[in-house]
Amino acid sequence: MKSKLKRFEINASRDNVIEPGKEIYFQIKGKWKELYFQNNHPLTVELACGRGEYSVGLARKFPDQNFVGVDVKGDRLWKGSTWATEEGLKNVGFLRTQILHIESFFQEGEVDQIWLTFPDPRPRQRDIKRRLTSPRFLDMFKKILKPEGWFRFKTDNTGLFDYTLEELHQRTDISRLAFTHDLYQSELRDECFDIKTRYEEIFTAAGEKIKYLKFRFVK
Repeated sequence: MKSKLKRFEINASRDNVIEPGKEIYFQIKGKWKELYFQNNHPLTVELACGRGEYSVGLARKFPDQNFVGVDVKGDRLWKGSTWATEEGLKNVGFLRTQILHIESFFQEGEVDQIWLTFPDPRPRQRDIKRRLTSPRFLDMFKKILKPEGWFRFKTDNTGLFDYTLEELHQRTDISRLAFTHDLYQSELRDECFDIKTRYEEIFTAAGEKIKYLKFRFVK
């Protein structure tokens, strides 16, 4: 508990963690490039970012792009914030909020690309609406993405992946869908840059195949 409280204290002092209690938290919608990044580079958002391995990994690889990792767990965001701080990465930041409230922080068409990386699969039937690839969440993501923006999704969970594909096949606003049930044996591997989260490393070591898909919304 003491270490968690210490991390919360550090987050409160860092500019690269945007969370309740900070003035910018209520001002940032539609102004990420103006108020935080202070440039006009493309903006990628990682949802359910956990410790931020993907956000930080992408920021390292693409210094001319901006990245925001979103998660509700402040102690997890502390880790990504620490990596970014130690490496002097100015093109990545972290937003502490529930993804249910994502439209309060990004305006329509503000985001160039979304990554959803290893979210909670919510396997119980009563939790279907809480899955981050359920219709209500997909509708939110469609709003904040630019018309040609890619949505990219990685998971180890076959049930969630198959559920997501079923949902996408039922929609009429999806284009250029591509997917694989075995990323590291797929031609799609290169576009994931071999960046691995802690969970991905655990699942891969246990023999789980990583699933991946991408698509664009038709607006």
